[in-house]
Amino acid sequence: MTLPGIVAGLAAAFLAAAAAAAPSVVKVSPGGLAAALRDASPGAIVELAPGRYEGGVVIEKPLLIRGQGVDGGSVIDGGGNGRVVTIDAPDVVLQGVTVRGSGISLFDEDAGVYLTKNAAGAVIEDNFLTENLIGVAVKGATDAIVRRNRIHGRRDLRMSERGNAIYVWNAPGTEVVENDVRFGRDGIFVTTSRDNRFAGNTFRDLRFAVHYMYTQSSDVVGNTSAGNHVGYALMYSKNISVRDNLSTGDRDHGVLLNYVNNSEIEGNAVLGGGEKCVFIYNSNVNDFNGNWFEGCGIGIHFTAGSERNRMSGNAFIGNRTQVKYVGTRHLDWSADGRGQYWSDNPAFDLDGDGLSDRSYRPNDMVDQVVWAHPVAKLLLNGPAVTVLRYAQTQLPSLHPGGVVDSAPLMRPPEVAARGRPGPVEEP
Repeated sequence: MTLPGIVAGLAAAFLAAAAAAAPSVVKVSPGGLAAALRDASPGAIVELAPGRYEGGVVIEKPLLIRGQGVDGGSVIDGGGNGRVVTIDAPDVVLQGVTVRGSGISLFDEDAGVYLTKNAAGAVIEDNFLTENLIGVAVKGATDAIVRRNRIHGRRDLRMSERGNAIYVWNAPGTEVVENDVRFGRDGIFVTTSRDNRFAGNTFRDLRFAVHYMYTQSSDVVGNTSAGNHVGYALMYSKNISVRDNLSTGDRDHGVLLNYVNNSEIEGNAVLGGGEKCVFIYNSNVNDFNGNWFEGCGIGIHFTAGSERNRMSGNAFIGNRTQVKYVGTRHLDWSADGRGQYWSDNPAFDLDGDGLSDRSYRPNDMVDQVVWAHPVAKLLLNGPAVTVLRYAQTQLPSLHPGGVVDSAPLMRPPEVAARGRPGPVEEP
């Protein structure tokens, strides 16, 4: 064979191999989705033309299901029945589709997109999920990714009857990132899982933005919660890293810890309006560092035997009550010679080391009396309370147990989350 013949043969073989390696593309029009999913080869791209496709879809092989983008008109509609899309195979990608109209049975876990335990590595990205009971349910699928979706839950049901925007159960390695979530019950509800990452999401008009139960060794990073009942409700979990999150205008609590242990809460900002910026209940050996708590009724409510929590470098700004701690133990809220910044601390720093020259007590005996006996508020401006407060300044031994900051900061820390803008309201 001549050299040109050899070259031509090699070129033909290369082109044939490249063609064989490229995934096949199956173009689908409304009415043909079920047949296309049945006949497509594993690894194929199923491309949806604009139009309405009937829900109740089950995907049982690795495929890329690609619509025309959330404004492109490719809609899979469940018609108010059951699950709209069920993924029951590994490495499935659902992209650029509007998914709407699931059923309303919480018992049956009706969802816009439902990932079974066989859906390892599934990717749900750049979709619009609306009018579903549960937006995305990750039920046992490992290493799934839920990314850049807009998820609007139901508003026609009472909050207790609504589903969660994203539900994660026993799904190690699952990531939920950069989603815009609104309405429904909880933004992300995760239970009995581990090694999850929830990052860069925005949550509005919900009960809890992020709700953790029995979940270990996971990250909650860089999320924004605005106008919810509670921002970050973390319960019965350990080894969680909660960093650089923002809670703004959340009604009850910005951050709630209930039986959370060995976790890191760092660089978060809770701004304004809440009953309590932070509520800590029976949570132990946690590290609170470099957070900003501003404009709440109570900056931090600390109760129920929480012990060995490390507090350092946090800012308490303009809270009506900076700290509420009812107990007899003395707690020093400083670590390695660094305490907190208190906006109501009339401190001096004569040696210029950045620390107040005197310890600071956010509460005194009068606070303890008022918390135990609320009717005592009637006496706050009376002479007896004035004498009691004066006596405490002269006789420190009169102070009850409580929080003492032995190294208060003269300047607040830099907290990047505080400068992050909240979500833009839609018209």
